[in-house]
Amino acid sequence: LGCSRFWYLCFTWIYRFLSMIYPNFLHVQTIRQLVRSFTIFFNYSNLWVSACLCGFYCIKIANFKNSFFIHLKVKIDRMVPWLLLGSEILALAIGIVISHLTETLEKINITSTSQGNFWEVTKRKDKHLFSSFLASGFGYAASFMVVILAAVSLLFSLWRHKRTMQTNSMKDLSMDAHIRAMKSVLSFLVMYSINFLCLVLTIIYATKKENIMTLLIYTYL
Repeated sequence: LGCSRFWYLCFTWIYRFLSMIYPNFLHVQTIRQLVRSFTIFFNYSNLWVSACLCGFYCIKIANFKNSFFIHLKVKIDRMVPWLLLGSEILALAIGIVISHLTETLEKINITSTSQGNFWEVTKRKDKHLFSSFLASGFGYAASFMVVILAAVSLLFSLWRHKRTMQTNSMKDLSMDAHIRAMKSVLSFLVMYSINFLCLVLTIIYATKKENIMTLLIYTYL
């Protein structure tokens, strides 16, 4: 998680500095594609690894008597490498799709001035814009739902555990584990909420062609 966040911030700053200081450098298609693809990949890697960590906290610490949950609790240590691998593959797939759609949109923008049928060009742009937002929205929303589910499950488990331990005045290690996990999960929940809100604002302002606001929202993201 630390590595994905570190490299996401690095590539984000590289892309922003190049676009502001050396904009002609980004006209080289290969460099632009590589920097953008790595930025998108590490962003979604960050989101999905966070979701996996929240799910791990929930399964490892929460106490439920459901047989499927108990089975997951026993198997979770072996599942962690596969969950992380699946997260990276999914982040890579979404990154490739979004990068390809963005490149296609830029090509449509470049060729739109030389085309006579502006109605067809607008329809193509709207189609690719919708696909790009749909793919990016899925990456945010699915991982966001995992974090919300983990937070609610941990909170419910903590409430049940506290209710059963009210008569015990001794220090409870399980209670401490619940609280420590809740602090981490809630911090992820705040991060996801800000990310999701900014994604929605980006869609609104991008459709209204407010370029300055789009830049500000992407920077805040």
